[in-house]
Amino acid sequence: MPSVGVKEIRDTAKTLLASNPGGIRFKQLVNAVYAALPDANYNTVFAVVSNLHLALPGEIIKPSRGLFQLVGAAPVTIVKEDPPVTPPGHEKVYEHQFYKSFAEWLKSDLDEVTEVVALGGAGLKSKWGTPDVVGVYKPQAANLIKFPLEIVAAELKIDPLQPVVAFGQATAYRLFSHKVYIAMPNSLTEEDKSRLEALCMLFGVGLALFELDVDNPNYAVRVRAQRVAPDMFYVNDFADRLKAIEPEKFEQLFR
Repeated sequence: MPSVGVKEIRDTAKTLLASNPGGIRFKQLVNAVYAALPDANYNTVFAVVSNLHLALPGEIIKPSRGLFQLVGAAPVTIVKEDPPVTPPGHEKVYEHQFYKSFAEWLKSDLDEVTEVVALGGAGLKSKWGTPDVVGVYKPQAANLIKFPLEIVAAELKIDPLQPVVAFGQATAYRLFSHKVYIAMPNSLTEEDKSRLEALCMLFGVGLALFELDVDNPNYAVRVRAQRVAPDMFYVNDFADRLKAIEPEKFEQLFR
């Protein structure tokens, strides 16, 4: 009987993944493919399955370590809400109106990044990794001593009732960022300011406060972000998604 080929193994894996839109763990997928193709060599199945996302990059992805998923099998339609807030004596303002000015402040005033872009909105279509603003700090031509690139992500909220939501999203960005910032309006209660500041200091997350005035937000740093080492698996996952969805912004940041 002829041996089972690589294509048949891949096709079987794709069929199994299509039946499991949430994805299948690596060892489970290997065993399932081998069960469906008992004449195959187990070691061959193991090797082929381990490289599915590399051999079929437009069809199979690894959204997290050890998990294989068929592209489009479980479409993610994450759209970040942008509800208006009406400050006293002002017209309605929207969160996206502050992205550009905060990005510029992060670069020019805080000097945390050398290149920065605004994402926000639907962004990278991931509930785990779509910061409102993302930048990089990388060596310039004039630097005599070169250093590794750092990724800086930021989460901005204009609703003073969402400090816990902001903190949760910001800490998720630690997976792929060296530094993370939260920007919240000055209209936070003093208790919320104190608690959020204490949490940011404990976890090394940066905190900035600002006025809900689009023309003059007056960003002020309350806590400086601490540098941490991200998980390189998720750094590359973030880079892959950014390049696929926002290629121009990827080039601006990483080239």
